[in-house]
Amino acid sequence: MATPQVQTVNTTADKAKLAAAVVLVILSLVAYYVLAKQGPLYQWLGLLVGLAVATVVFLASESGKALTAFGQDSVREIKKVVWPTRREAIQMTLYVFGFVFVMALFLWLTDKTLEWVFYDLILGWKK
Repeated sequence: MATPQVQTVNTTADKAKLAAAVVLVILSLVAYYVLAKQGPLYQWLGLLVGLAVATVVFLASESGKALTAFGQDSVREIKKVVWPTRREAIQMTLYVFGFVFVMALFLWLTDKTLEWVFYDLILGWKK
């Protein structure tokens, strides 16, 4: 069994990019509250521009590149999935509903049988 390698942030430049992305997120939140007197348009504009710049900085780092590669691999794998046809999906849904109905009926009958055995036969309590 192969041991997975743990990837960590190694370079100082990469650490600086991640720190800059965090600082930009914090600054965009601060800008949102500082721009409250200018109106909601400037508030949201400051927030969204700051978050967009933080996202670009993050995606330029090794962690961002790894996240992008993971997303691309995920999309590639989803394209390989063989999805059921409409008819198959409806059939499976009906099977599930049928099973749930049969199970509910079984549990209800079991409950009523145990209730009758314990309360009527053993304890003698009549309703």
